[in-house]
Amino acid sequence: MAVGPVEYLLVEFPGSQFNGDILPALADLVDNKLIAIIDLVFMTRAEDGTLVVFDLDELEDENVRNAFEGIDGDYGSLLGDDDLAAAAAALEPGSSAGLLIFENLWAAPFVAAIRGAGGQVVANERIPSHLVDAALAEIDGGTR
Repeated sequence: MAVGPVEYLLVEFPGSQFNGDILPALADLVDNKLIAIIDLVFMTRAEDGTLVVFDLDELEDENVRNAFEGIDGDYGSLLGDDDLAAAAAALEPGSSAGLLIFENLWAAPFVAAIRGAGGQVVANERIPSHLVDAALAEIDGGTR
């Protein structure tokens, strides 16, 4: 069976203000089999630059921890120290973040079709949303 593209997403919360409001949207993606969670870790960069990395079971907020437990997926073991250091370099002091590794399940049949046709993906990159928004605004007034 073909594996869909695997991506990472680092979501920063300035001031370490994560409250779990994004969890229903993440649960919908998993429940609707659009993505599969491969790994998820959390990190906090203190004002002095010190980094603390922790897993789901180490979250202080019990409500948030319980909400994550209702979302199917693998949590832990894939990310190494180099991965975490690279992600942490993007964080501002005084912020917290979640680093999510996920498979795009929706794309697996397309990947299989590409391979079955003798093709291979040679480049793939996400276009940052602010660039897309600006381009659409120029084209059609941003009505999409």
